[in-house]
Amino acid sequence: MNLLALLSVGVQALSRNRMRSALTVLGIVIGVAAVIATLAIGQGARAAVQEQIRSLGANIMQVMPGTVTAGGARSGMGSITTMTPDDALAIKRECPAVDMVAPTVRTLGQLVYGANNWSTQVQGTTADYAAIRQWTVDKGVFITDSDVRGAAKVCVLGANVAQQLFGDGDPVGQTIRVKEIPFRVVGVLAYKGGQTFGGSQDDILIMPMTTAQRKLIGISHVNSILCSAVSEGQVNAAVEQVTELLRQRHRIRAGDNDDFFIFTQLEMATAAESTSKVMTLLLASIAAVSLLVGGIGIMNIMLVSVTERTREIGIRRAIGARRRDILFQFLFESAFLSLAGGALGVGLGFAAATLVSRMAKWPTLVQPQAVLLAFGFATAIGLFFGFYPAQRAAKLDPVDALRYE
Repeated sequence: MNLLALLSVGVQALSRNRMRSALTVLGIVIGVAAVIATLAIGQGARAAVQEQIRSLGANIMQVMPGTVTAGGARSGMGSITTMTPDDALAIKRECPAVDMVAPTVRTLGQLVYGANNWSTQVQGTTADYAAIRQWTVDKGVFITDSDVRGAAKVCVLGANVAQQLFGDGDPVGQTIRVKEIPFRVVGVLAYKGGQTFGGSQDDILIMPMTTAQRKLIGISHVNSILCSAVSEGQVNAAVEQVTELLRQRHRIRAGDNDDFFIFTQLEMATAAESTSKVMTLLLASIAAVSLLVGGIGIMNIMLVSVTERTREIGIRRAIGARRRDILFQFLFESAFLSLAGGALGVGLGFAAATLVSRMAKWPTLVQPQAVLLAFGFATAIGLFFGFYPAQRAAKLDPVDALRYE
């Protein structure tokens, strides 16, 4: 039998029981759509996380105090105050793989403007902070080196803080109070969005580090040192250089624990990548179960079809059809069901991913590889579960088949 004959006979056989064939195809449709939709949701979430990490700067590294052994007790991150502004100056001066450095101090503060007030994170830093974070200024200017040297009472607002205090008004040039101290607003940062692990990057007020140290917090140390490597490829070299320098400056002997941590965005990106891959694989595995159920449905309908068409098979064998002709006939019918279900499932999967993206505001990303994987898997399942019924039909004895009622 040629392919056209197989197609004609197969379509005729399946069309005799349209409802049964449609229900069988529905199992494959749901399975393929579920695989595509879940992979799209997983890939979309993965892309969103990576984008947020890139927005922080791929070549950024953050040095924070912590992990020191004293009397047998180990302190955690941020529990000691060994980091100073001089450490930041030394890093910039003596580490060739480091491009820019911005020491930072942090506290919480209540901001007041007129009848409006807002509690937010107050961060003291230097002029390089915005460049390291790749954070542009939407209105006005950022703090300058002169502001830091003079401990000027100026500040830059995050987009969310500006909205809470001033609404649609222009904050630049206005005076607000931070912990009852007046500060002049010199700029507003561009909107940056949420952070990878919750919260908003735009809910922040930035002022000169010296101002925060002397007038708000009363400290001489820094909470962290933000650095940017010369390039993304130099991040590891920068980490090694900073580690060696700080161990020398803090007089840490060989074999003793560092009294600081160094975090890089590359580490965060790698961890997020690994987590998203596991979650995507888990979602796809769960969705693939419905494809297996659809395959079992194909086997069921093909076994019923073999039983119903036993006499037809006997007649074909009697007039010269070979066993492989019968085998190919039933394999073709099962493949046709799975291919039809796969095509419809791809369309439904696209629609489901789009619906989730619009209604739940969740990012989705349908990749060609996911479509090919789901479609190919559906076809393979159709052939796998259709092989046993097809082989059973091919092995029927012509004489016994003709006698079948």
